[in-house]
Amino acid sequence: MAKARAIIKRLKAVRNVRKITRTMELVATARFKKAMDRATQAAAYTRKISEIVSDLSNTMQEGSTSFTHPLLQKRDTEKKSILLVITSNRGLCGGYNGGVLRHAQSRIRQAKADGLHLDVEVSGKRGIGFFKFQKIATTASYTHFVDKPTIDEVDVLAKRFVDLFIRGEIDRLDVAYTKFETMARQKAVLETLLPIGKMAATAGAATKPKVEYDFLPSPKEILEEIVPASFKARLFKCFLDAAVSEQIARMVAMKSATDNADGTIRTIRAQYNRARQSQITSELSEIIGGAAALE
Repeated sequence: MAKARAIIKRLKAVRNVRKITRTMELVATARFKKAMDRATQAAAYTRKISEIVSDLSNTMQEGSTSFTHPLLQKRDTEKKSILLVITSNRGLCGGYNGGVLRHAQSRIRQAKADGLHLDVEVSGKRGIGFFKFQKIATTASYTHFVDKPTIDEVDVLAKRFVDLFIRGEIDRLDVAYTKFETMARQKAVLETLLPIGKMAATAGAATKPKVEYDFLPSPKEILEEIVPASFKARLFKCFLDAAVSEQIARMVAMKSATDNADGTIRTIRAQYNRARQSQITSELSEIIGGAAALE
């Protein structure tokens, strides 16, 4: 009887775990749908504004206007750069953080080998804990970018990065995050956001027809406004992609945990049935033996 009771106790514990994982799966699914809508909308805006920046840059390079924006200019030598690592505040999301942190470590090793001064900034408690455990110094940490990052929160970061780059205090900005492509495909990447010349050129390559522009009031004023806006939109999209990818990873991880719990419950039930059958057989044997002894 003691063995059957122990099995029942274990069965109740697994059922409780299954309730938790199933609930977390449903919550992640609901959050994922909202995050995916925001990321999809931001992707269209970011792509279009990058194409415009590319067209403007190419038009002025080919024409008589020689003005360009500082954010588009690549430095001859890189002396100091910033690495922004975007991770999650919570766990139970499979290998979501692992891929991002591997890219971050690779960039840190490369910078060290090149003799480059690299400041590491981390968003998310998981990343903060990782770098603390690895004894890697970080210059800034953020925990307020959760499931729904806002443009105002990201704008504070973007303005600081823009000011540092224009003043020449940094020569490059890299972001390690998980890029959302489709529901079935998300990948950890390391992208260079500053200078944005490479990004603008890549976006412009997708624009087949050549676009002619009439500048009003002036190319300088237009670029001064639209180039920083392009960078801010790209940085904001990084946080949105990270948010939706985190929910997908948690949804998949919790579904796998729920399925494993279902399998464990079936196994425990079979064990309980065997234990109960053995117990009943033993009790029947005792009764029959006792009855035989009375005859």
